[in-house]
Amino acid sequence: MFEGFSRRRITTGEVEINCVVGGSGPALLLLHGYPQCLEQWAPVAERLTDDFTVVCSDLRGYGQSSKPHDDSGETYSFRNMAADQLQLMRELGFESFAVAGHDRGGRVAHRMALDAPDRVSALIPCDLVPTWAMYHGVDRTRAARFWQWYFLPLPEPFPERMIGGDPDYYFENCLVVNGGVSIEDGYDAQMLAAYRKAWRDPAMIHASCSDYRAGATVDLEHDEADLDVKVTCPTLAIWGGDGLVKNLFDIQAEWGKRCTDVRGVAAPGGHFFPEQHPQFTADALREFLTA
Repeated sequence: MFEGFSRRRITTGEVEINCVVGGSGPALLLLHGYPQCLEQWAPVAERLTDDFTVVCSDLRGYGQSSKPHDDSGETYSFRNMAADQLQLMRELGFESFAVAGHDRGGRVAHRMALDAPDRVSALIPCDLVPTWAMYHGVDRTRAARFWQWYFLPLPEPFPERMIGGDPDYYFENCLVVNGGVSIEDGYDAQMLAAYRKAWRDPAMIHASCSDYRAGATVDLEHDEADLDVKVTCPTLAIWGGDGLVKNLFDIQAEWGKRCTDVRGVAAPGGHFFPEQHPQFTADALREFLTA
């Protein structure tokens, strides 16, 4: 994967962020979701290098990036993870750039656009609604569907112990249930090997739980303070046309509450359409960013 890309490890303060860089042209940062790592974007990134300088990075706590233990409850806030990525792009020489994020990566991208609007030229959240909507639009159906939003924030070490007993079973279940296809049919073998290597690390399991703990606490505090602040850069919400998120939320309308210029498009497949439909995803990003 990532043929022709250079691999880098950039210090951004208290952590080191693992990334790959390839192509030429305007900068585009691609952020992975849960429970993946930067390899999620490989088949998409490789299709975009003629038009963009593409950066794919591991969020703090994921993949091969640093995984500090969370003693404060804020280590894995979206604000801290956004600051990592902003500094990463600055160290790579990009003051302004577009950012696409899938799942948790989309939440980090949203926070980047709120905290540094002068630096984010375009926002592309992939198959998610804002965190505030996820926790403040809860009903029985949504709570049952998104049970991990209530399991993962439980106090340490309960979820860590449960997941750590058989991480492949737990995380592969996430991919199958949310992706709508089998492991064999939905994921490249090299990509899946990278995922397994990452999520078998107890430090990643702790970090991902801490990510959700912050999402249920400090991130909501940050969101509440910014409820009247709208993202002003062009925004493209992409969702899985066969996915579950679009059955429970009006995704474009939810982003319309938080952004001033929102377009929307349905991708084929379910939640993990970047892995399963990379050509469509790359074409959608290119069309939006070059319009």
